Amino acid sequence: MSNLGGQLRQIAQRKKVAMETVVRMTVKQMSDDMVAMSPVDTGRFASNWMPGIGSINHDTSAEPDKTGDSSKKRIEIAIASWKMGETLYISNSLPYAQRLENGWSKRAPTGMVGVTMTNFETIFARALSEAQT
Repeated sequence: MSNLGGQLRQIAQRKKVAMETVVRMTVKQMSDDMVAMSPVDTGRFASNWMPGIGSINHDTSAEPDKTGDSSKKRIEIAIASWKMGETLYISNSLPYAQRLENGWSKRAPTGMVGVTMTNFETIFARALSEAQT
C-alpha cells in the first residue's frame, strides 16, 4: 500500500470513520465535479466518463447526455461495488478528451481533471468530516 494510503487510514482511524466511506464520498464528489466541468456541445463528452475497477475503462458511448447524469450513474454503481485495496479509475476515452483537458475548449479552458485534483485535499477533508461518527 502506498504511503498516502497508510496516512489516510491513520487519519480515518483517529477520527473513527470507515476509510471505505471516506474514499467513496471523495471519489463521488471528484467525479461529479469533473462531469459538471465538462464542456457541453452535443453532450457526448459529458456522457463518456467511465469508471474502471483495477484498470482504465476505455469504453465509449455514442449516446449524448448534456446533463452528464449517465456518467454519474455509471460511476456511482462502480463506487458502490469498489472494495478497499482496489484501484478505481475515472476516465474519458473519447479521442479529443486530452485536448479538452489541455484547454482546447473555451467552455473549460483549464480542463476538468487537473482542476479537480487541485481540490483533492478540500474534498477529502469534507468527506472525512461528513463521515465521522
